[in-house]
Amino acid sequence: MTRINSFNRRVAERITSFVSTMWGAYFFAAIALISLPAAIRSGDVLVIVAWVTQTLLQLVLLSIIMVGQKTSSASVEHIIRETHEASVQELKELKEIAHDIRRVTRDIEGKK
Repeated sequence: MTRINSFNRRVAERITSFVSTMWGAYFFAAIALISLPAAIRSGDVLVIVAWVTQTLLQLVLLSIIMVGQKTSSASVEHIIRETHEASVQELKELKEIAHDIRRVTRDIEGKK
């Protein structure tokens, strides 16, 4: 069962990595455009609206949203990394200050 799960995971990752690119959006837009002439020829407003909502938006918008989410996620990860690095640096500085305070306190107590 782990082989099947591993295979399924790899397939899902590859599909997701393609769909979540602008190239995926362009590909789906091209597929959607294949049926556009037939929708227009029908002359039926409902068919054209259905084409826009069910074909164009669902195919193309999904990829574009995924690209946007990936970009936003990378931005958040960058901010988190910067915040973590700044916090670690501040902690080091606080440790140095605490060490200096202990040293000064010992020096003062030793002079009494």
